[in-house]
Amino acid sequence: MAGPPDGPAGSDLHLELPATGGRRAALMAALREAIRSGRLAPGTRLPPYRSLAADLGIARNTAADAYAELAAEGWLTARQGSGTTVADRAEPVAATRARRTSPSRRPAHDLIQGRPDASAFPRADWLAAGRRALTSAPNEAFGPGDPQGRRELRVALADYLARARGVRTDPERIVVCSGVAHALRLLFDGAGAVLGGPAAGPLAVEAYGLGFHRALLARAGVTTLPLPLDEDGARIDALAEHPTVRTALLTPAHQFPTGGPLHAARRAAVIDWARGSGALVLEDDYDGEFRYDRRPVGAVQGLDPERVIYLGSVSKSLSPALRLGWMVLPEQLVDRVLAVKGEREAWASALDQLTLAEFIESGGYDRHVRRMRRRYRDRRDHLLAELAVRAPHIEVSGIAAGLHAVLRLAPGTERSVLKAAAYRGLALDGLADYRHPLIGPDAMPVADGLVVGYATPADHAYQAAVAALCDVLPAPL
Repeated sequence: MAGPPDGPAGSDLHLELPATGGRRAALMAALREAIRSGRLAPGTRLPPYRSLAADLGIARNTAADAYAELAAEGWLTARQGSGTTVADRAEPVAATRARRTSPSRRPAHDLIQGRPDASAFPRADWLAAGRRALTSAPNEAFGPGDPQGRRELRVALADYLARARGVRTDPERIVVCSGVAHALRLLFDGAGAVLGGPAAGPLAVEAYGLGFHRALLARAGVTTLPLPLDEDGARIDALAEHPTVRTALLTPAHQFPTGGPLHAARRAAVIDWARGSGALVLEDDYDGEFRYDRRPVGAVQGLDPERVIYLGSVSKSLSPALRLGWMVLPEQLVDRVLAVKGEREAWASALDQLTLAEFIESGGYDRHVRRMRRRYRDRRDHLLAELAVRAPHIEVSGIAAGLHAVLRLAPGTERSVLKAAAYRGLALDGLADYRHPLIGPDAMPVADGLVVGYATPADHAYQAAVAALCDVLPAPL
């Protein structure tokens, strides 16, 4: 009677044997090398000798004898009914083991802005939405992706954005992408870029913003001109000083990183500017869902859908790992964006799109946002309470919404505070890192400060991170 199988019949193992020479010796040498190098780790189950023999084109007895001899030498372990595995003591060489297992260096306390609490991702609800989405998905959803994005998601987004953000659109004017950076590349980078090219002129941006976006635009050959900021947001009147500008990139709901919404009069003014000069406004609504002490500020796009390109993503509300974002476009730009994007979706997974559509339609997204809004507000309140006790001289701004706060410092102290923070294992950003290199003190005052992301740490690590922050803040002058 035949014994039990050695393991799963479908197991694959890549080995290269020389065309000449003894087959058993060659197989044993190849297996030893795979184990020494760490490619076959301890505990790895090998394919049945019959399957391996068939794959390598050698006799079954040759493979069986090689397994048996390596087991006798201690390289392999063979147990009745359990198959053949790499022995626990068959460790790879030390250099390889160290390279495979050395942990990456991480700060003791992470207050870097721009990241949600990864531990709060709604795993169970997302999994349930994914199961429902896959169950009802049409067969064509598993074919090549539509570059405009799954219609299910575009329908869900059109409803959600209208309801929650005041966006005026329909599914045909939404293009799914992998995030705001991807959207900027589609609009400005490469041959046939929608808004780029020598004739497009410079792009107006806020005096403080993401250096990553400025670098991305610079690589695409786009010159950026900074608009000064004050307590009411970007100085829209400064656009009159740059008559060649035809596009402006703004964060109206919550200026990044200094905080605060664009004043209502300036929201109207930028639309008037766009209409009068035939220009476009790019609205980066990076954290519009998270507001705490004020009424929600709707999207500027709602004032004129033909003059505003609305950009959004789930990187702050859910997770940057999903790589899902969207553009709400003026009607005349949809075909041009799709022409640049290509005939097939190359970035955003159709299955993740279907899951997000179901998550929104089922109300799971709204529930998650409300839950995280409460959690982040509590964290903000804890930060403010600790600062009030331990550093009452520190001015805090940008706290009515978003996932970060700005701590104003005395002039000339920012770098020393950041150095002290790094020494204590505290990761956070300085305000100077976000300042546009072309904005001078004659346009707006140079400010020292810290950009503190209070969303990043898990709940159990947050209080210690805030305490470490307070430890490095300078005493009053």
